Amino acid sequence: MKSDIVKIGIERAPHRALFKAMGYTSEEISRPLIGVANSANSIIPGHIHLNRITEAVKTGITMAGGMPVEFGVIGVCDGIAMNHTGMKYSLGSRELIADSIEVMAVAHAFDAMVMVTNCDKIVPGMLMAAARLDLPTVVIGGGPMLAGRHPQRNDKGKIDLISVFEAVGAVKSGKMTERELAVIEDAACPTCGSCAGMFTANSMNCLTEAIGMGLPGNGTIPAVMSARIRLAKEAGMQVMRLLKENITPRKILTREAFLNALTVDMALGCSTNTVLHLPAIANEANISIDLNKINEISERTPHLCSLSPGGIHHIEDLNHAGGIPALMKILSEAGLIHKNCITATGRTVGENISPYPVLDPEVIRSLDNPYHQQGGLAILFGNLAPDGCVVKQSAVRDEMLRHRGPARVFDSEEDAVTAILDNRIRKGDVIVLRYEGPMGGPGMREMLTPTSAIAGMGLDAHVALITDGRFSGGTRGAAIGHVSPEAMQQGPIAAVRENDIIAIDIPGKTITLKVDENEIRTRLANWKRPEMKIKHGYMARYAKLVSSADKGAVIR
Repeated sequence: MKSDIVKIGIERAPHRALFKAMGYTSEEISRPLIGVANSANSIIPGHIHLNRITEAVKTGITMAGGMPVEFGVIGVCDGIAMNHTGMKYSLGSRELIADSIEVMAVAHAFDAMVMVTNCDKIVPGMLMAAARLDLPTVVIGGGPMLAGRHPQRNDKGKIDLISVFEAVGAVKSGKMTERELAVIEDAACPTCGSCAGMFTANSMNCLTEAIGMGLPGNGTIPAVMSARIRLAKEAGMQVMRLLKENITPRKILTREAFLNALTVDMALGCSTNTVLHLPAIANEANISIDLNKINEISERTPHLCSLSPGGIHHIEDLNHAGGIPALMKILSEAGLIHKNCITATGRTVGENISPYPVLDPEVIRSLDNPYHQQGGLAILFGNLAPDGCVVKQSAVRDEMLRHRGPARVFDSEEDAVTAILDNRIRKGDVIVLRYEGPMGGPGMREMLTPTSAIAGMGLDAHVALITDGRFSGGTRGAAIGHVSPEAMQQGPIAAVRENDIIAIDIPGKTITLKVDENEIRTRLANWKRPEMKIKHGYMARYAKLVSSADKGAVIR
């Protein structure tokens, strides 16, 4: 065992003494040392209950003959960090999470790991660490929260966090009262867990399952269900089997496994943030994901689940319908899934999914009755984004799939939000929000506030938003992010001027600045880089090292 280096021999008597100082017995010390990365805290709704999940994991490890050792991991709540300086730190926290787990695992010679996670950057950060360390690992999420119900409506419609964000725009435009907003605020998030729609946290937890690093049910079993506790115990027991059989993350995280994850991504209509996180995880496994491959998979994969924010269903509905295994079984029938990939269960994908039928054909539609013929995401290329940009096409209204309009240019999220809420944006406009990329932000802030304001004010059928920043998984509408190269890297988005015409063709996968190419080159030649917005501390260092969004915004 790797942990023998801190436990066996006369020279390790001081090490054993330190273990005994914590109350561990000689019997426990003789067992495999299993690191349990616990991201519990009392600032994220998806993490406030993770101590209970972690205790269940540790019980499972102990039952299977291991010695669980728990340590803490940081986490940022993207919702609370939204629309202020705090959001600049969210994406950067992913790298800190991966690095800190590496430090703990190597310094203490863990034999294997269970990673207890749930929300936006914590999931990919842990998966990056798993791929880097290549120790037998199971990832277990805390589960999604239940959707809320509006107490003053008789319909069966559910609400969630995005309902609150969009209600702010409705209040600002006079379509809703502040009293009505308060009612939604109180009802939208009724339980602990990751926010109830197919936002980034749930996207990544579902893809953790699809890629083979989580057990069946990891992506969809609600946080408040006892089945989640049982799954956590199973994760603890299963990691001991992986250790015995020497099944490590790089045996699971193959190229075919990433293609499976991308296929499920398209069928679910996941967050655009998966286009950042999957390449970053692949990078740790020495695998490259080209953005053109994402379009290729999207074009052949039907969109089978219409979940909030693009649809009416929530993760609890997907769970009741059969979850990720049932969806993957449908996709495999069309030959879209690599069924021979090994997974954290110790079995293949095909073996995992075979027992799971679709229980609700409206939540998980059949191949001949999709919500859309193509997958949820599209990568656009053009002179405005030579290295690509991303849009959740499944959440775009039909009338906005092709759009042409004058640019309204803003160099910060705050300026754009002020203009939107002050009713200075007109129907037909294309909002250009720049200097919010990985380097320029720094940290590539999510733009849920402006997109929710646009939707709440009823402009999502008339206005597009383009940014070198990124969007929340809760964003809907013609919201195009990750424009690469970013403005801070002298990308063409830095050359856009007020009232320049921009043409967007999502079906054609193009985005075009309707300005003469010589004029664009002249503007860029005269461009001067702005001062960095953060000059000290972690994010200043991050800005110097981070790659472009099309490469996953990884630290180089």
